[in-house]
Amino acid sequence: MESIESTRTESSRAESSRAESTRTLGRSGIQVSVLGFGCWAIGGEWQDTDGQPLGWGKVDDEESVRAVRRALDLGVTFFDTADTYGAGHSERVLGRALGKRRDDVVVATKWGNVFDEDTRTLTGSDDSPEYARRALTASLRRLGTDHVDLYQLHLADLDTGRAAELRDMCEEFVEQGLVRAYAWSTDDPARAAVFAEGEHCAAVQHALNVLQDAPEMLALCERSGLASINRSPLAMGLLSGQRRAGDALEAGDIRSRPPAWLGGYVDGAGADPDWLDRVDALKDVLTSDGRTLAQGALAWLWARSPHTVPIPGFRSVAQAEQNAGAMEKGPLTAGQLADVDRILGR
Repeated sequence: MESIESTRTESSRAESSRAESTRTLGRSGIQVSVLGFGCWAIGGEWQDTDGQPLGWGKVDDEESVRAVRRALDLGVTFFDTADTYGAGHSERVLGRALGKRRDDVVVATKWGNVFDEDTRTLTGSDDSPEYARRALTASLRRLGTDHVDLYQLHLADLDTGRAAELRDMCEEFVEQGLVRAYAWSTDDPARAAVFAEGEHCAAVQHALNVLQDAPEMLALCERSGLASINRSPLAMGLLSGQRRAGDALEAGDIRSRPPAWLGGYVDGAGADPDWLDRVDALKDVLTSDGRTLAQGALAWLWARSPHTVPIPGFRSVAQAEQNAGAMEKGPLTAGQLADVDRILGR
């Protein structure tokens, strides 16, 4: 309870920063826009060896490039991808979109999964330090850059002993100028704490949205001086206002056959009606002050903690514009934050 209250107190302080445009990635000193963009969706279709879709369906690469550049024009300076998104395709598209503006942004990517670029198939994982170096070299090539600003371990449940070895490897990458800072993408605070022991660990990437709070992880970020990079800030699209119960999803969309870890969707049946009921209950609060539903969901994250940096996905210029527009509105007020808790019974 104490950790929840401490992060609530911090969230109240965030209310006074409605014009806030940047946040710091933990103790790294690296400044990013308060909103980042997640580049999973622009990787396009890919799958595992059993045919399970792992992407968000078909994409138009030219539209993806336009969307990235539009986001840049609107003040977004943080882009998060992974080597496995689209089996390397997301990194390639992002690198092309950034082009000569690479030095204007902070680029985060991830490693740990093994894939076949030709067939766009996830084939396994490799937690060895040797693979980490090979993966980094390959990501730099696809991104068209000589360094990654934030390098993130992408194996959420890895043994902590091995993770400590990889943390030390990341320190070597920092010394060599290949990486500026590093993080772990995991929903386990105990695991994240292992990486936090490293001098240049700057963040933890974890699931967080108005429907799925993470008080223990936010408390860790406060204690350890880490940024909280929020994946699934729009609950895999449920907080976009576009999903309805029974809506069909294309076959190449991971949400059409959701794996066990993906909440809010039912295999073959689309969005979970119970989740949609909670979204509907929150709609009046989240759309206050002229926000769209998605903008309100992002505003909740900024109000929840001054450490948060949400990274909503996008596949079009219109989505990029709507998400970026949330920055003009700032975080929810303390009163609105309390209203959300009351509605959800927290």
